[in-house]
Amino acid sequence: MRMTVALRMANKTYNDAINALNSLQSNYANIMAVRESGIRKNEMAILEMVEWTRRIGYTTADFNKLNIVHITGTKGKGSTAAFTNSILEQYKDKLPKIGLYTSPHLRSVRERIRINGLPLSEEKFAKYFYDIWNKLDKTTSPLDKFPHMTPGSKPGYFKFLTLLSFHTFLQEGCRSCVYEVGIGGEYDSTNIIEKPVACGVTLLGIDHTFMLGDTIDEIAWNKSGIFKPNAPAYTIEGQPAEGMKVLEERAAERKTTVSQVTAFKQLDNLKLGIAGDFQRTNASLAVALASEALYSMNIIEERVDLEANAVLPTAFIEGLERTKWEGRCQTIKRGENFWYLDGAHTKDSIEAASSWFSDVVKDSPRKKVLLFNQQSRDAKALIHYAVNKMSPKVKFDHVIFTTNVTWGSGSYSADLVSMNTCKEDVEALKVQKALAEEWKQIDPNSEVSISPSIESANEQIEGLQDGPLDIYVCGSLHLVGGLLVVFDGK
Repeated sequence: MRMTVALRMANKTYNDAINALNSLQSNYANIMAVRESGIRKNEMAILEMVEWTRRIGYTTADFNKLNIVHITGTKGKGSTAAFTNSILEQYKDKLPKIGLYTSPHLRSVRERIRINGLPLSEEKFAKYFYDIWNKLDKTTSPLDKFPHMTPGSKPGYFKFLTLLSFHTFLQEGCRSCVYEVGIGGEYDSTNIIEKPVACGVTLLGIDHTFMLGDTIDEIAWNKSGIFKPNAPAYTIEGQPAEGMKVLEERAAERKTTVSQVTAFKQLDNLKLGIAGDFQRTNASLAVALASEALYSMNIIEERVDLEANAVLPTAFIEGLERTKWEGRCQTIKRGENFWYLDGAHTKDSIEAASSWFSDVVKDSPRKKVLLFNQQSRDAKALIHYAVNKMSPKVKFDHVIFTTNVTWGSGSYSADLVSMNTCKEDVEALKVQKALAEEWKQIDPNSEVSISPSIESANEQIEGLQDGPLDIYVCGSLHLVGGLLVVFDGK
């Protein structure tokens, strides 16, 4: 009997792991209940993560050996994490393995857990996944303290992946890791990190208000919750004044410092690995974070000079140039058409991405197509933010509003299954129909249509008889990721 069980577990595949992982997603009804409750502070969140950590065989102190750079913010934290990781990769002789944990993913959930820039393989993902899954099946709970965490229970989707990332990076022997916060900071699952080597805060803005607060100072308070004693924190110049004030107050409370990083002038003429003029700010912050990490590990003898006119080390420049980050100001040529992809889904990010698109195509003779999806945010406001940044330089000939369903059959790619949206609204195209009506008020000269799936939207665009096209895809990382899956034909 024991041999049969062991054999069955040994045959668990990546697809098995993905199906199990998807079962941990919060459904739409639960999410809405949390929003309507008005409860923003989950004081038990970190204690629960510590308990989950114990159950899989670690203490939070074990993660200190990973020399973690911890990054939060509203806009640009993923790009900053990618830049930071790429700089560290230039020191492979001293850092043979570097971990990167980000969210969400585009094509595959394995993208969230990377080693040396590459997503974890399907085999290793399944192995480490079931290491944790099986341990959680067997562990017991101190029920007086965590009555809802019954023996054999599992954490939610993001918490599980966070545990999986720590387990993976320790098992793989990573010497340094870059961690992007999921949402906020103070109560985020990643905030069980006790001793990061550096903390970063990208541009602050209004987002996830149901969890973080309605004002910049409330959001800044939550995000600066990642600050830890003696771990220098860095942020960008140009933060909202009220947010910067809170960052400074929280740094003092946490017995650390927070420094603003000026964009390096040397980057003005550098072709960064991620397009968009605004990425110079994120790249500059990444320089400060990587410098602090490398200095703390005695890999470089002095911190990099953070003055605007400073000359950056060659390895740092090469790291910034070699950074790869799909779905952010990404250009893809397919046949005669040019696709411009950005998963922007906040006011600040969609304004930045739209400025990038309009600057790139302003002199292009090709007709313009907008492919847009945002299922759960203030979608109408987002399209107005986009239009305001592109008008009058860009006028769209065709506008298509799609769902985040991957395939024309009505199914999702297994890695892109989402239980976080209202199934009935998606099937009824409720948001898409409302957006189509809104767009007719914005520009009655555009040809507007809706699509039940990303695959169908792609087929519609490819069937247009308008010659070469410039296609702008934005509003959601789920849309961009789904489109890349459709392009791959998998």
